[in-house]
Amino acid sequence: MEPVAGTPFGVVHLGVPPVTSGLAVGALVAGIASILVSVLVICFGVTGGSWTGVWAAGAFALLGVLTGAGAIAAGMLALRQIRRPLPPPAVRFTGRGLAVSGASCGGAGLVLSLIGLGLALLFSLS
Repeated sequence: MEPVAGTPFGVVHLGVPPVTSGLAVGALVAGIASILVSVLVICFGVTGGSWTGVWAAGAFALLGVLTGAGAIAAGMLALRQIRRPLPPPAVRFTGRGLAVSGASCGGAGLVLSLIGLGLALLFSLS
């Protein structure tokens, strides 16, 4: 409690509980979606023996890569938001584990989508 000079009043700063970062939650959701889409890419690449399978895998690979890149970007922004020091009355953010998991899942989904597209090309050429 800080007294206000010249008055009988005072200012009280209440502790604000930390809030889970929405960017971190979004990164995790996008990362999981990227992994699920990469499973579709691999399935289309392995089962579609002709060029139609490659086209389908390529379309879903683009979705998986974009979703994975978005998850990585959202995870990095969430980590930046969580690390930022703020004065006591401001809202603090938590969710570092969610942000790191989202970025990791996004990277895995991105790589798996590209591997699935490569498998589709390999199977169609053989």
